[in-house]
Amino acid sequence: MTGSDQGRGKPAATARGGCACGAVRIEMTSPATWAWHDHGRATQRAHGAQAGVFVGSWKKRVRVLDEEGLLTRWSEPDTGAVRGFCGRCGTPLLYERPRSPHFVNIPRAVFETGVGREPRYHLNIEAAPAWAYRGEPLGPLKGFPGVLRERPGRRKPVGLSDLF
Repeated sequence: MTGSDQGRGKPAATARGGCACGAVRIEMTSPATWAWHDHGRATQRAHGAQAGVFVGSWKKRVRVLDEEGLLTRWSEPDTGAVRGFCGRCGTPLLYERPRSPHFVNIPRAVFETGVGREPRYHLNIEAAPAWAYRGEPLGPLKGFPGVLRERPGRRKPVGLSDLF
């Protein structure tokens, strides 16, 4: 399988990934069952980002390879949701909810290969912070190859009708 996601109708393959230090590896039979962007505050804090992108699957289709026993779990007191992460490098790896005991959600970014599903859903969009990127036009930053910057919108000239 290549780095791009599988198309529909292809036979199941194994998506592979893991934490930043490589101590905890994940294998999942693809395609993933679902994929989405979560803009909720709990996800923002857990991932240190404006949103998290997750793929979900049946637990029986996911295998965690953790020879050193570094997968650490933390339970959210208010919801009972469990977050799993590498105890060495801190990479978020798993998210499980009590109301879905047979499913597991995995951050899309930990996979090095395609997962067979594109994230097309947005949860908790109302919680997206004001500083989140919202598709504004981008242009190159002069003198810094590979860096893009938001281009400010053109100001509308103020006319007499705008003053009254």
